[in-house]
Amino acid sequence: MRTPPVLDAGECAALVRLWDAPDRFRARIDMARLRFGEGEYRYFAAPLPPLVAALREAVYAHLAPIANRWMAELGSDVRYPLRLADFLARCRRHGQTKPTPLILRYRPGGYNCLHRDLYGAVAFPLQATIFLSRREDYAGGEFLLVEQRPRAQSRGEALTFDQGEMLVFPNAVRPAVTARGTPIRHAVRHGVSTVRSGERWALGLIFHDAT
Repeated sequence: MRTPPVLDAGECAALVRLWDAPDRFRARIDMARLRFGEGEYRYFAAPLPPLVAALREAVYAHLAPIANRWMAELGSDVRYPLRLADFLARCRRHGQTKPTPLILRYRPGGYNCLHRDLYGAVAFPLQATIFLSRREDYAGGEFLLVEQRPRAQSRGEALTFDQGEMLVFPNAVRPAVTARGTPIRHAVRHGVSTVRSGERWALGLIFHDAT
């Protein structure tokens, strides 16, 4: 699901500037060192910056009913609270206490391998990315989504976005139906294609916390 811009240029720039404030982050990940890709991302420390916290709470409230409908369609009895605070309390009960919103930075040659963002026993089935760079500021760097369909070849999409736009996508699986109407699940992974020039920034909103 793609949305119109949820952040203006000034808000995007303010989030990018936080990169130079290391005390705002709890962890720095060098993707090349871990063979995740080429680039860097940083997880925010608690308390989250007010804008990030407000976005996370507001977007979760819109997505929780969708997540519950998905769980029903997948035949799962898992249901999600309608308030983020209640969901994070569930995470804490399972030892997941580290915040997961993050900023991602890609320079020329940067990319992100196909993956899922799962950090413990509790996981929310949807997540979001907000694009902080203008599309003309970099080349390449398409957002990649790949669906693995049962007994069929995988299907991929390469998507581009303007500054401030948000993409909501499945964290790991999504419900679907066969041509005969039989419920099935499609496994989903996401990544970023190689940035050929410029610099690409994004904000990731993951709703479950990490162990």
